[in-house]
Amino acid sequence: MNNDNLSLTAPPKIVRVPGSKSLTQRALVIAALARDNSFISNPLISEDTNYLMEGLRILGAQIVSVSGGLYVNGTAGKLANTDRQIFLGNNGTALRFLTALVCLGQGQYILTGEKRLRERPVGALAEALKKMGAHITCTSDCPPVTINANGLAGGKISLRDVESSQYVSALLLCAPYTRQGIELTLRGRVSSVPYIDLTVAAMREFGIKIEKEKNKYTVKGQNSYQGREYRVEGDASSASYFFLAAALLQRPIRVMGISRKSCQGDIHLLEILEKLGCHIEAREDWVEVTGNNLTEGDFIFDLNDMPDMVPTLAVLAAFRRGKTTITNVEHLRIKESDRLTAMAAELKRAGIKAEETAGGLIIAGGKMKPAKIQTYNDHRIAMSFAVAALAVTGIEITDKKCVDKSFPEFWEELGKI
Repeated sequence: MNNDNLSLTAPPKIVRVPGSKSLTQRALVIAALARDNSFISNPLISEDTNYLMEGLRILGAQIVSVSGGLYVNGTAGKLANTDRQIFLGNNGTALRFLTALVCLGQGQYILTGEKRLRERPVGALAEALKKMGAHITCTSDCPPVTINANGLAGGKISLRDVESSQYVSALLLCAPYTRQGIELTLRGRVSSVPYIDLTVAAMREFGIKIEKEKNKYTVKGQNSYQGREYRVEGDASSASYFFLAAALLQRPIRVMGISRKSCQGDIHLLEILEKLGCHIEAREDWVEVTGNNLTEGDFIFDLNDMPDMVPTLAVLAAFRRGKTTITNVEHLRIKESDRLTAMAAELKRAGIKAEETAGGLIIAGGKMKPAKIQTYNDHRIAMSFAVAALAVTGIEITDKKCVDKSFPEFWEELGKI
């Protein structure tokens, strides 16, 4: 049967993605610091956001889940100190954000988490905060992190060759509550710049003025976020797995709750899919991808601005004739797993030639064979290979529950395909 004709006539399968994890976490932190109340609609409720919410509650924010969203009664920057450790699971974003946030408080705070989180670095962020007057200790630049807080002076800060954009976002998020404000200059390489843009946009929506000039960010101090209603747009990272499914199955799949005009960097995966032969249609609140015969030949993709898309693209590459080189994503080694090592290992397990480089992957498309895929407790590895299982009989995911970190409804939505 000609798949081209089938894809043009078959009605699309329809799936829905939850709210953006990145935007939910930024909105929660800002609302927790804000004056007055906020209502966050369409938030992601997942393992990661639950850990963050519990941490913010310990710091004095009142967060109540209601139909359609979350009410947050902010602290106006006056954080509580209950002498309770703040446990953050394996939520690296929450770890970095709260490391900066608790410096605004008074007294001792301890942040910790699961074994993998205790291997994820915060050293560069800690050094920047020390220059702003914080007293921080951590072992080998990793959690547990102990902060003896007495507010933050702020000042001129410089970060060079930033390995995680979360360091930058963490400093920006707490900047309005510093005594002097901050002037933050980024030098050298900066990873995942679109995530910094998300932070700036969210801060502005809650009433903070940020001046940005090339690689310099300036935020005035002794200021405050103002509570408001804030709607979280759909998660582009979660949507990517259904875009991948459309490409592999060569059929139309429509993802509701996401816009191609999204400010999330991961939405630019659509441009790669178009280059590789897929057809894209989009409206205000949905994106539809129709797969076709994948473009053959050798391609190089720099995914520095969308590193979470590496597992998705790597699985697609396994099904495409030709060599796919993914570059400039060495920061994936400090994610939920070392994703470069993990993806290379699991692609090889499934019979695909995959080579790990210092900062990326080289994948030669082939014929995937049945395999029990190890997930390394990493939601993005699980979801990417779960899509491969739609196209190849015998691909089995060993730890299905790890998707709860970002997309608890993933298996239900995948079942619709």
